[in-house]
Amino acid sequence: MNNNEIFNDIEKHLLEDEKPSLWIEKMRNKGVFDVKPFKVFSELNETLQEKKHHPEGNAWIHTLMVVDRAAKEKEKSDFPRAFMWAALLHDIGKVRTTMKRNGRWTSYDHDIVGAEMVKSFLDEFQLDDDFKDRVTAYVRWHMQPLYVINHLPFQNIKAMVKEIEPKELGLLCFCDRVGRGNLTKETLSDITEENKLFIRKAEKVKEELN
Repeated sequence: MNNNEIFNDIEKHLLEDEKPSLWIEKMRNKGVFDVKPFKVFSELNETLQEKKHHPEGNAWIHTLMVVDRAAKEKEKSDFPRAFMWAALLHDIGKVRTTMKRNGRWTSYDHDIVGAEMVKSFLDEFQLDDDFKDRVTAYVRWHMQPLYVINHLPFQNIKAMVKEIEPKELGLLCFCDRVGRGNLTKETLSDITEENKLFIRKAEKVKEELN
């Protein structure tokens, strides 16, 4: 099986399966992904995360949970193909940025590094530029909703809205935030409301720029 066939098989399951994680993990365990650029999936499986924020385990387990949640939400996206690939690739930057600082696991700038890695990943295949740019934008900005909600200095809404629609980014961030250990109804409600707040703020900025 060549890389293009692997890519197409992944895409088929991302778009058609209720739980794409089942097939994806089965193929990883079989060694189907033991070739570049897919080896990053196994590297994610070796990438640890801070248990306080990620009780589900390593970055690969988290990724699979996000993918399954995204599969439930993809009909809300105007770009389901790009959205699902972004869900699968959103945290690949953690492979290069994760390290232990002051006794805890961190992955600073994994969104920025991840966008560069996603571009290189997608450049391996015969894909149109619009698709590649959209997946890259999802990954580059997927932390922005949290930065905005928590008033962190890393937020840059003006640059973000020039590359991706607030609704689309909010949908990916929602899947990212719920794709982890068991959440209470209260926590899920809080995440939902915070996500709506981010979208309203970002859409307001976009209107002002236009």
